[in-house]
Amino acid sequence: MPGYGLLKNRNMGSMTEQDNVEFVDAKQERAELTGFSLKSVLDGSVLTVHAFVRQIPFILFLVLLALVYIANRYNAEKVVREIEGLKSQVRDLRAEEITTASELMNLNRPSRVEALVREHNLGLGFSKEPPYKIEQ
Repeated sequence: MPGYGLLKNRNMGSMTEQDNVEFVDAKQERAELTGFSLKSVLDGSVLTVHAFVRQIPFILFLVLLALVYIANRYNAEKVVREIEGLKSQVRDLRAEEITTASELMNLNRPSRVEALVREHNLGLGFSKEPPYKIEQ
């Protein structure tokens, strides 16, 4: 058959079963590359073409890259959803903080403190004398 042959073992000078090597003629390879048609794709014979078989590692690499891309996109969308949830929590906590701060300021007014002291009958009152500094 043209395009196929046996490789001679240089050390021993004889041919062995292990030394069978397939040689593909360049013209035959070119014919295989131009022989792609819709029919060969549909019946699966394109998968047996030597030029296609040689590209399988590269195709597997591309598939791996596509899977990594899909996983990265999924992870990025998950992080974006988490960020949006945290922004919503921050907004709610900020509103709660403002409400609590305003209630605290309302409780600390002198008139409110005096009313609370009277309500609880603590017996406390405001000093009639102004404060003064004790000197030594």
